[in-house]
Amino acid sequence: MTDLFTPLELRDLEVPNRIAVSPMCQYSCEPDGLPTEWHRVHLGSRAVGGAGIVMTEATAVEPRGRITPHDLGIWSDEHADALEPITAFIREQGGVPGIQLAHAGHKASKCRPWDGNLPIQPDETDPDGASGWEVLSPSPDAYPPFDGDRPAMKRADADDIQGVIDAYQAAAERSLAAGFEIAEVHAAHGYLLHEFLSPVTNRREDEYGGSFENRTRLLREVVDAVRDVWPEDKPVFVRISGTDWLEGQDAWDLDQSVRLADDLADRGVDLIDVSSGGLHPDQDVPGGPNFQVPLAEAVREGADITVGAVGGVTEPEQADALVRNSRADVVLVGREFLRYPYFGLRASDDLEDDPMAWPEQYRRAVQ
Repeated sequence: MTDLFTPLELRDLEVPNRIAVSPMCQYSCEPDGLPTEWHRVHLGSRAVGGAGIVMTEATAVEPRGRITPHDLGIWSDEHADALEPITAFIREQGGVPGIQLAHAGHKASKCRPWDGNLPIQPDETDPDGASGWEVLSPSPDAYPPFDGDRPAMKRADADDIQGVIDAYQAAAERSLAAGFEIAEVHAAHGYLLHEFLSPVTNRREDEYGGSFENRTRLLREVVDAVRDVWPEDKPVFVRISGTDWLEGQDAWDLDQSVRLADDLADRGVDLIDVSSGGLHPDQDVPGGPNFQVPLAEAVREGADITVGAVGGVTEPEQADALVRNSRADVVLVGREFLRYPYFGLRASDDLEDDPMAWPEQYRRAVQ
């Protein structure tokens, strides 16, 4: 058995292999945030395709936490009920269903990427007629506009912050009811929790700004709230941006990521999913195969926690080498799973002497 197909134990959960579907926004909901048949087919196909973990897209914990009006949500029992058939199907295929709990912060209220990715003001609508809203920010004066005018913004006050914490906790409870086995807290890519982490976007002078301890406070409180309601035998992940890619600025960097990972391990987090960037248009991202792997590797070496790597992984041998050489414990595959939904089965065919069985319905095509 190759390292990529060695099972991974996280608390009482056994993941059948080290391949995970990275969270990828589909922008395919109606403005109610409920999953559609697109989500059922999209996520279900990757489970059929041999992924050990199938992670949803960024799933908003409250309506104003959506990136666009067409994002998936988990802010009501109706959302949990609609997601349950999807998680059941993933489990039937031998995969582990995971949900990424998210709040877009001041990157919310935008058009979908194919509609221009521009901010939608509260008195405006997107091309499909969906309305914008006032967005939440740690420091509106620090908002770095990518394209278009700034959206209507509110500085998060004490009630807003507590509301966010409560929303994450309620979302975790609903995710459990929906059948998810893994809850991942999204603290990367310039969204709300990352906005609090980075001094580039956090100019606050209260207990949530300034020092490392203060800037990481909200994430720690969110993690505690999720862990309080998530069963002891099930794992919690956190996705971080390992660096802002803003050299020469007082920004979030790899040293802080390693320190944060250690702190989160002590609070019951089981895996750090290491991505990067997304905070500011001046970022200088290198790109290319494995371009974020050194960040994951540094977190794995510097903190006592399981680590997932993502970014530029397209080949089975490449993914296997990351695990075999102890650069990561899990390999999250994004765009290659869009290009080839059966990446996990293909990897097993290429690497294993006794590969995973394709579904009976497809067996004739691959014999």
